Amino acid sequence: MIGIEKMQNNLPQGTRKIKICYVANADAFVKFLLLPQLKFLVKEGYDVYAVCSGGKWMADIEKEGIKVKAIKIKRKITPFYDLVTLFRLFSYFRMEKFDIVHTNNPKPGLLGQLAAKIAGVPIIINTIHGLYFQNNTSFLKRRFFIMIEKIAAKCSSLIFFVNKEDMDTAVEERICSKNLIDYLGGGINVDKFDSSIFSKDFIEKKKEQLGIKPGYRVVGIVARLVKEKGYLELFEAFQSVLKVFPKTILLVVGPKEPEKRDGINIEVVENYGIKENVIFLGERDDTDQIYPVMNIFALPSYREGLGVAILEAMAERRPVVASDIRGCREEIENGKNGILVPVKNSDELAKAIIYLFNNPNEAQQLGDNARLRVEKYFKEEIIFDRIKEGHRKLLSKGA
Repeated sequence: MIGIEKMQNNLPQGTRKIKICYVANADAFVKFLLLPQLKFLVKEGYDVYAVCSGGKWMADIEKEGIKVKAIKIKRKITPFYDLVTLFRLFSYFRMEKFDIVHTNNPKPGLLGQLAAKIAGVPIIINTIHGLYFQNNTSFLKRRFFIMIEKIAAKCSSLIFFVNKEDMDTAVEERICSKNLIDYLGGGINVDKFDSSIFSKDFIEKKKEQLGIKPGYRVVGIVARLVKEKGYLELFEAFQSVLKVFPKTILLVVGPKEPEKRDGINIEVVENYGIKENVIFLGERDDTDQIYPVMNIFALPSYREGLGVAILEAMAERRPVVASDIRGCREEIENGKNGILVPVKNSDELAKAIIYLFNNPNEAQQLGDNARLRVEKYFKEEIIFDRIKEGHRKLLSKGA
């Protein structure tokens, strides 16, 4: 494989572009997390493709000049179907003759890299968006996920990590060597996610559209409706919040995931006696306009690679309460630009939310500091530069 500059300079203009394919489990993941990277690569002159399970966001992705192939990648382990998926990925990669395949998520990371390796793709990149085991994960489950990551790493030309603690863990567990990994981090569009661009009148009208009564405080969360995101702890904590601040709404933004083992039925809020104070909005593509209606953003997740929703809320100057886990610790400096609470601890979660409501000036200072941190470390342009540099190094090895 020759370097990108030589490849493009040695061929007639317009006849050859670097051909890259991103692989992910769902079209929503491509739309809401990967699309900025893909659009950047299009602007850089790459011929950009994406593979994911089909869904309602496919057309939106294609509008950005990205060719999308629907290949169903099930989240659950299904040996027979996974073999079928592996063959379909292999056939597609061999037919398209990609220069680079870049995989995301655990199942696509394994199946996509194996298929790319067998198909003879010259450069295979994987982004680990958070290792699937924590310190309290059972021994057998931990060893299983480590084995999966080790197998996938055998196929990798480069492994990006979105948080530094996972990088250290990968080396300690001998998942991969240090020279195979690089830090990607997370990045968002700080011009889009900026509450200062919305007037007070706009925010009030948005609240009205969302069904929020005048004078009500808002605690918000943006996450898939699964237990892993800490919803049950948040519902329990919200009981305590309502006792102190009865005029408060819990605003939930995120898709239902009934196929997931830990998927949440929204009717569960009845068990907590908070149904009248919870609004479920489902999956939205206007979250940049929804964060400003929130007084506090909460994400008491059990596991995060690097919570993109947290970064978006921080960029919008929202005070954030999140779990003290890998990923979240990389975004939030406890007490300086947000509050970290112990994982699965609804009491501490409630105390943090109530404290911020009781101390609005401090809450606003945390939000302002959060914005500054995102501008310094988590702008999407920083991520684009890291991807570009990663490609340059790999593409130049054969020059």
